[in-house]
Order: sequence, then C-alpha cells, then structure tokens
Amino acid sequence: MIKGISFLRPVGTPATYERLTSFFSALGFTPGNGWDEEQSKGASFLAPVGNLEIVEGDMTSLADVMVEVTQLDAVREAALAWFRANNEEPAGRVTDVTVTHWKSRMFIATPVDGQVFGFWAWEDPLKGKPLAVEGDLSAEGMRFAIVVARWNAVITERLLDGALDGLLRSGAARRHIEIVRVPGAWEVPAAARTIAERVPVFGGPGRVDAIITLGCLLRGETAHYEAIYNEVARGIGQSQQETGVPHSFGVLTCETLEQALNRAGVKAGNKGFEAAIAAIEMVSLRRKLLEREDGEGA
Repeated sequence: MIKGISFLRPVGTPATYERLTSFFSALGFTPGNGWDEEQSKGASFLAPVGNLEIVEGDMTSLADVMVEVTQLDAVREAALAWFRANNEEPAGRVTDVTVTHWKSRMFIATPVDGQVFGFWAWEDPLKGKPLAVEGDLSAEGMRFAIVVARWNAVITERLLDGALDGLLRSGAARRHIEIVRVPGAWEVPAAARTIAERVPVFGGPGRVDAIITLGCLLRGETAHYEAIYNEVARGIGQSQQETGVPHSFGVLTCETLEQALNRAGVKAGNKGFEAAIAAIEMVSLRRKLLEREDGEGA
C-alpha cells in the first residue's frame, strides 16, 4: 500500500526557495512534479530510493536529511561550483569529506542557514547492491562445435584459427572441439541447428555446450548481400533461442576484403577469437543461471 516517502522542507522567503531549488538542480537531482497554487508552491526532487530510518542510540550525523550518492567527490565538487557560481565562498558551507564509523564517506552542505544536508557513499561501492551473475572464462570440460564457411576461405580460415586459439588457451580439450565446414554463410544456420538438436547416437558425437558460427560476407557488387546477412543472422539467433544452446556470432559482414582481413587478425583483433571467448562465457553463465533456478526450487 505504501507508494513513496516525501520530506517537506519549509522555507521562509521566495529567495530561499529559489536558492534551494537552484542548489539541488545543480547537484543533478531529477525534478519531480511540483505545484504552484495560491496558498503555496513547491519544487519536488526525486531519488531512486527513499528510506525512513528510525535510530536508537548514538546518531552522529549533523544533518536531518541524508542523501546517498555514487560519486561523492563529484557531488562535492558540484556543490563547491554552485557556491562559486553565486560568487560565494564555500568554506564553512561545504565540509571536507570525512570517514564515518559506519564504513562510509560523507560531507555536509548548508546551502541556506537552517537547511543542512548530508551527502554520503559507502566505502565499498558494491555494498548494498546485488552482485551481477557473470560467466567465467574457463573452458575446461566444455564441448564446442565450430561451424565455419568455406566461402572467402582466406578470411574464414583466419577466423577458425582465432577461435581454436581462444578455446585452447581457455582450457578446452582438442578432442572436445568439433569443426564442421559448410559451403558458405547461408548454410551456417542449418548446420548449427542440426548440431544444437543432436543427441548421442551409438557412441557418436552428441550435444555440445555451445556453437561458434564463423563466416564472411563481402558486399562488393553482390546485390543480395543484405538479404543473405539478415537470413543468416535470423537463423543463428532462432537456433539459439529455440534450442537453448548458446551460439556465438562470428560471421563478418564487411564492405571490402581489406576490412575483413583487418577483423580477422590483421589490425582489429580476430573476431573468431572473440566469438570463442563469448561462447565460453555464455556456457558458464547458463550453467550458473540453471544452478540458481534449481537451488530456488529445492
């Protein structure tokens, strides 16, 4: 039933009202829906999170309103700049940043007499925030398939070398890497889909943890370049979404052969290597997410 919390700060004069609204605007607060009526007017400033904290015992804060921020030093500089822009000396109005006993840093600002605001940030920037779930870059025990097009082989072979380098450097076993060659980029999605849906038969190769797709499309004078690219991208994406097997995208789409060579290891890194690293991370992430789901259901 509770929707939000508001702290009302009455001021005595229009000049004080304008001064406070100018101060909080300068610090980057998001303006809310204020009001302007015959009896009164108000300016609203919004924060992503509001807390009502009831304290028993020692409360050392010198401010009634405490504002949590993420870049404390930058906020303090903005406060100092606001005073200087008004041709005022901030000394005595903006304190130095101090370390509190509750493992945070803070400073106090007094834009007008009687209106004291504390700004603070945790010393640990991750405190109070949910840690992100991320994949690891260890390929040990993982199984991969690499689907690589033969068309534009001078490019795709470089991509393949980069992908193998990324997998082997990250701990994948050579026997757990299957290489599948197809005529061109158009055939990559069909082969990837077949591999993703495959199950072990009579001791042969079965399911893989991820599929790395490699190819190269050059615009040149090919009128249907964009049509092919769109269908290749759609097919690879659809295979990933419908099978649940991660597919990394290493199909280059370039204007010229020179651009493709640069992206295949000459100047701009090797996109095959990058696709392999992305595949490893997605396998690891998928396993972690599935483990979390199983744990919650237990």
